[in-house]
Amino acid sequence: MNGLVKLGVLVLFSCSVAAAANHHFIEAVRAADDVDLETDPASAFWSGAHPVYMEKDIRGKPVPGYRSEVRVRWTRNNLYLLFVCPYEDLYLKPDPNTKQETNELWNWDVAEVFLGSDFHDIKRYTEFEVSPQGEWIDLDVDLHNPHHEDGWTWNSGFEVAARVDRPAQIWYGAMRIPFSAIDARTPAPGNTLRVNLFRSQGVSYPKHKPPRPSCRPPSVRIHSVPCKQAAVASAYIRTNWPCVPATGRQYP
Repeated sequence: MNGLVKLGVLVLFSCSVAAAANHHFIEAVRAADDVDLETDPASAFWSGAHPVYMEKDIRGKPVPGYRSEVRVRWTRNNLYLLFVCPYEDLYLKPDPNTKQETNELWNWDVAEVFLGSDFHDIKRYTEFEVSPQGEWIDLDVDLHNPHHEDGWTWNSGFEVAARVDRPAQIWYGAMRIPFSAIDARTPAPGNTLRVNLFRSQGVSYPKHKPPRPSCRPPSVRIHSVPCKQAAVASAYIRTNWPCVPATGRQYP
């Protein structure tokens, strides 16, 4: 593929019928216990989650052939995400290091999630990325700090797993993020977080210089579009018990 595809979606954890009618959210399903990370969406763990889809770039333009799936689960200790990413060509960093985090990993193909627990200061949030090769980076971002890029030295304790199915031209990336790294509260049904989800694909994206499109802090503005037409999004994650289907929402 020539150029870069930048996709995004929003995620929620909801439960009741009343919550299902709230268009600010997409469901994530509670799991009873933590599990080893796996990248098979048909596994017992991931098949219990309702997928949502990324189909548009950061300007809301449909991107045929790159309909990317996201699944989200949570436990009392961790937040789990699975990205399913079709591709034409992979743009990968040479000599990948999966033992230590890779600064500026966003210059290559990655899946990303941005999370914020502070609703009064949206310039504070965390960022997590995984590559098709299993590289990773986590950042504690403070946009009040002129050198906020130094946030990559933070260590959240999150874990990743990844694999590439070359015959099918799909790569999979999974994350397990400790709640202790993203929220001071004890994980419980009804807790709410801000979120952006993104996927980067391609070679033409410039080097990281703030503000880059994917670095927009998770906000709380909500605009509705049809289900499964999600684009760059900022919304809420709410932890709750599983019971309602997922819904997608678009942002301008």
